[in-house]
Amino acid sequence: MSSLYTRSKEFPRNRKSQSDSPPASPSPTAKTLRHERLSRLESGGSNPTPSDSYGDRASARARREAREARLASLTSRVEEDSNRDYKKLYESALTENQKLKTKLQEAQLELADIKSKLEKMAQQKQEKTSDRSSMLEVEKRERRALERKMSEMEEEMKVLTELKSDNQRLKDENGALIRVISKLSK
Repeated sequence: MSSLYTRSKEFPRNRKSQSDSPPASPSPTAKTLRHERLSRLESGGSNPTPSDSYGDRASARARREAREARLASLTSRVEEDSNRDYKKLYESALTENQKLKTKLQEAQLELADIKSKLEKMAQQKQEKTSDRSSMLEVEKRERRALERKMSEMEEEMKVLTELKSDNQRLKDENGALIRVISKLSK
């Protein structure tokens, strides 16, 4: 039960000690009784008659019984109030705990969702970086291959220009030879 009910500043305890409560003002009958007692003591010890002592005893007993009844009713009221207060506090603590539990569960679900999203993003980023590195390597290879092809084509162009010049020279020589042969055959 202690885990369900936590004491906090919102729910202070309502017990008061007798020293905390203000002193009760004496009732008018109590004042007159005190006055009578004091006057008897001051009168110098006049002996009370047996009927007076019996009447004093009866009134004292009646006063004591009345006081005990008042105290009993006060304590029963205080107990009922405290029981009600504790029951209310317990119920409010239970509802508060239930609210907090649902909030905690919602927060845990949200946390799990965020963690899974974060893991997915980390995997995608890692894949992208690995893809990027592999793409960079592929691009480098392609670039090297293109550079090789360009150098090969440049060399082929040089060879072609040489071949064209050789071809042109051979054509010229062929034409000269044809003329010489035609002159000789005439």
